[in-house]
This record gives sequence, C-alpha cells and structure tokens, in this order.
Amino acid sequence: MAKHHHSYILLLGALAAGAAHAETQLSAGVWGTYQYIPDDEANTNSGGEFTGEALILYLDGAAAEDSNWLYSAEFRAGPGSFTDPANNSTGDQYTLHKAWVGWQLNKDHTLRVGKSQVPFGWKTVNFWPGDILLAGYGDQMDVGAKLTGQKSQLGYDIAYYHADDWGSTSTDTVDDNGHWGSSATYRKVQTLVGNANWQLVPNHKLGLSVQSGGLQDLSGDPDRPVSGDHQAAVVYYEGTVGNFFSKASWITQSRELPDDYLAQSGLPSGVENQRFAAEVGYSSGPWSFYLDASAARPKTDGNEAGTVTAIAPGMSYNYGPGWIYIEYLNQDGYVDRNGMVGEGDFDALYLSLDFYL
Repeated sequence: MAKHHHSYILLLGALAAGAAHAETQLSAGVWGTYQYIPDDEANTNSGGEFTGEALILYLDGAAAEDSNWLYSAEFRAGPGSFTDPANNSTGDQYTLHKAWVGWQLNKDHTLRVGKSQVPFGWKTVNFWPGDILLAGYGDQMDVGAKLTGQKSQLGYDIAYYHADDWGSTSTDTVDDNGHWGSSATYRKVQTLVGNANWQLVPNHKLGLSVQSGGLQDLSGDPDRPVSGDHQAAVVYYEGTVGNFFSKASWITQSRELPDDYLAQSGLPSGVENQRFAAEVGYSSGPWSFYLDASAARPKTDGNEAGTVTAIAPGMSYNYGPGWIYIEYLNQDGYVDRNGMVGEGDFDALYLSLDFYL
C-alpha cells in the first residue's frame, strides 16, 4: 500500500510544480443516482433507491504563453466513483480516475505521461449506463505515455500503457471496470495503442484504432508472469448534421488467458468476440436526446451464447451548474471479466443529477 501512495505523491507533486507555469483551474463536483430495477423485488418494494453518490475533484492546467507544460487530474470518492475496492490500488471507494502531465511539443503534438484516456474508438454521451456492451473498450483510462498529433484532416495517437491502473495488482479501470480480469486472476499490461482518424468532410470522420498487449497472471505465482495476451481493433465513424449527431463502430477482440489462471479456471484458452455499437441523438440548447445501442457476438470455442444486445435511450438537460440525466437500460446479455459473452436479461431506470463548481 505504501508504494501506491508514494506513486500518487510523485505524480501530484509534478502537477503542483507545473501550476506555476500554466493557467490552473481547480474545481469540484457531486453526483448521485436514483435507480429502479423491475426484476429486483427488494428494489421495487422500496420504490427504487438513491445510490451512486460521489465527490469529484478536478485539477487542470493549460499551457501558458511562456510554458509548454499542461496537466489534468480527477479524483473520485464515494460509492458512485465507480471504483472497486477489491480490485483497485487504494482498497477503498476512492481513486484517481486520471492524472497526467503533458508537454506541448509544438502546436500539433502533445505528449502526456500518467493515467490518461486510451485512444480507442469513441465514447458514449454518458459513460454509464450507455457504455453497455462496449465493456472494457469504452472509457478506458490506463497508466503510461501517449503522443497526440494533428496534421491537416488527419488526427492520430501513439501510446504505450504499462498497466490499466496504479499499483502492482490493480485491475480496476473505473468506468470500464469489471472487464479486465481481477486482482486474483490477471490484469492488462504492456499495451501498445495506435489510433488514426480522417475528417472526410467538415463534421464527419472515419477512424481506426488498434491495441495489443500482455495479460499478467495474478492467480498465485509470486513471480506474476506475463503469460497471456490481448488484441483488439475498431473501425469507427463520428458525425454531426445540424443538431443531429451519430456514431458507429465495429470492434473485434481476442484474449489468450494466462497459463496458471487458465489451468485453474477451466476456461477456453482463446476468448474471442465481436462488438457492434451505435449512437444517435439530437441536441437543442440545454436539451439532448439520444439512443445508445450495442451488440456482442461470441466467437469463443464452446461458448453457446447467441448474439446479445443492449439499448440505453436517454435524455439530458444542462440546467447551468450541472446536468440531469434520465436513462433506461435494457439488455439480454453481458460481457464478463474474461471478455466472455453471456446471456441474461436486465432492465433498469436511472435518474442522475450532478453539479460542478
């Protein structure tokens, strides 16, 4: 635990040191959610429940005229921080969702070091529940280094992520947690990521992202060998026409599970599936109406699940200091910690409220 805390101090110290050379903004936010789950009798007997409360602190610095340094950090605390005490580096319900220091090499290129957004496809309007069957490939925040560039209509990223979270055994990646093993099975490590997108015409772009890395065994061997691997690729589109917006993607992913964990679990050595995702919406002033939909098709030997789907229609309202979200989630399947597709019905209604200072 002491090593984890030491890492935080070093990074936050670097952020504080950069504050003297950039325009700094310190802010805070709070969010909470009301949820109603029709298939949960205890939940329906109480008329739903208020849950997911969290306090969020932000520290952001843009490069000043006489400096090229910039930085960004987000700290979350509370049950609604979407972190998992059993699998994160803190052992509690608080975490650093992101924390990076950046160097603006020139007007077209920026290098970031720390925990930053993995450049892979697109993100949904609301990271939850709209993430649905993106399951591990949505709002990824991993620890490493990323170079971001822009050349005319071409945007691109090249990144190396040493692990998917702080610490030596953490597998919690906050918003996409529960899809990359666990602290008792394996974690994602040593991942290379490439992303490129081309603006065909104004407000419309096509993109391709790829990632490949190792899976480190955490199931018992004290040497924790990197004996598994993972690969994924996504072809995606993003566009707007007036007040309408749309996104679409096709993802293919595979994993070779680590040797020791594989021997204990009895799972197939190779886990493969394909994902399809789309988002359509309309925004007008403070209002936004949208539909997130996704599907997952298993390609793993012995997996008898069919193609599963999930939809999340919703609306949001920007009331000034924050947003109000109303969303309904319906799905007939899921993706587990091993990337395996399974069948299972789930319905829920969510009302979320947040505000920022």
